Amino acid sequence: MSNQSYLNMWCRDFSEERALEAFGALLATVPFSAVRPGFTFLTVHAVDASETPVLEMDLRAVPLDAAGVIELARDHLHGDCSGEVGCYWDLFAFDGTTGTFKREPQPLAIFSHGEEYDNGWWAENGHLQVNLGFEHFFTGHAGLLGSRRSAPAAAESPEEARFLEAMAWPENLETYQEKTRENIRTLFDWVRRIEKDVPVERLQLWSEGENNFEARLEEILAVR
Repeated sequence: MSNQSYLNMWCRDFSEERALEAFGALLATVPFSAVRPGFTFLTVHAVDASETPVLEMDLRAVPLDAAGVIELARDHLHGDCSGEVGCYWDLFAFDGTTGTFKREPQPLAIFSHGEEYDNGWWAENGHLQVNLGFEHFFTGHAGLLGSRRSAPAAAESPEEARFLEAMAWPENLETYQEKTRENIRTLFDWVRRIEKDVPVERLQLWSEGENNFEARLEEILAVR
């Protein structure tokens, strides 16, 4: 399974009275997909993730904006609860079938963790958290990008073999670098808006496959 990437945020004041306000402020910053805007589901767990959700709403028929989600969650999201919403944003991805890059909707999952939820889950994972999707949208595959490029390992699937064959052409690799940098810019632009609009005390970009995900993104962004 491909590695995932995340943004964790710790807020200055996440008391039960202020938590909904901060969650709503974060949701209002989301750079929705141009073709799939709005939040498509809302789930609220109480106590911990093993418990049956106290609220589950499928919003795909009529996706909501941030204010609409907060209004639905208001009577359910308390200090011992975790809320999750889903939506889409647009990122460039390589299409192995056509050998081209397409800017397409990719899923986002956004969480709010009350301080009493799951024995203080927030302390390690943040009051607010975003699953940004696959790590390779921002770091690329097979160590091909950045200033410390490595020789790619042997392909483990026909799809990977086609990808590596395509990237052997310099013009394709150059396009891959630029489209990946555009994804990084999209992410960094969003982080800057979060820092401006959300009462964040500290935030952390990380991924399952990189020791220092943010430094890796900066490195790729800097290479020309």
